[in-house]
Amino acid sequence: MQGKDWFVTENGQHEVCKSARSWDLLRDNYRLYRFLTEVEDVLHNVEDESTRLPELRMLVRRLIINSYWIQSQFSQPDSKTGISVLLLYNELGFPLTVQTVTFAPGTTSNIHNHGTWGIVAILKGQEKNTFWRRSFHPDFPDRIEKTGEINLSPGDIVSFTPETIHQVQAIGEEPTVTFNIYGETNPKQRFEFDVINHIAKKF
Repeated sequence: MQGKDWFVTENGQHEVCKSARSWDLLRDNYRLYRFLTEVEDVLHNVEDESTRLPELRMLVRRLIINSYWIQSQFSQPDSKTGISVLLLYNELGFPLTVQTVTFAPGTTSNIHNHGTWGIVAILKGQEKNTFWRRSFHPDFPDRIEKTGEINLSPGDIVSFTPETIHQVQAIGEEPTVTFNIYGETNPKQRFEFDVINHIAKKF
């Protein structure tokens, strides 16, 4: 499941990054608990966690290559919303969100940022990511403009900073399943954007 590693900046610019080769990441008995421990080790005593995204992308790729369990942990999309979220680890005081997300074909998210760094790996299906950036106007301080888009397939990984603005759409004939890991969200910095009325509201 070798794919591309993508990085998206707060200005909506996206670039392909160097990716570790799959055979260099093969491990015996590599499980979620080991992945979480290694992620914590990478983030230990780091002031800006976004600077560690290359190492974190490598750990995510190692996990999805070695863990069949991760590939099987998802739920069917909700019949009304078209989305389902399965939390994979939840411990009081644990600062990371680790989950799989399923989108029914054609389902589109709102335009949003996360208020923290994030990494998303495509496990099944296909997903279109559309990127935006703030485009300040005196009358519309929360105006945004589209900067580009990429289509992701199984094995592809995309990472982003807390300010990155994007929109996700499941494309193709089957549901899209992703593995997602996020840092600790700053709720004051997480927004949903209205591109028609040029406003942002707390997510």
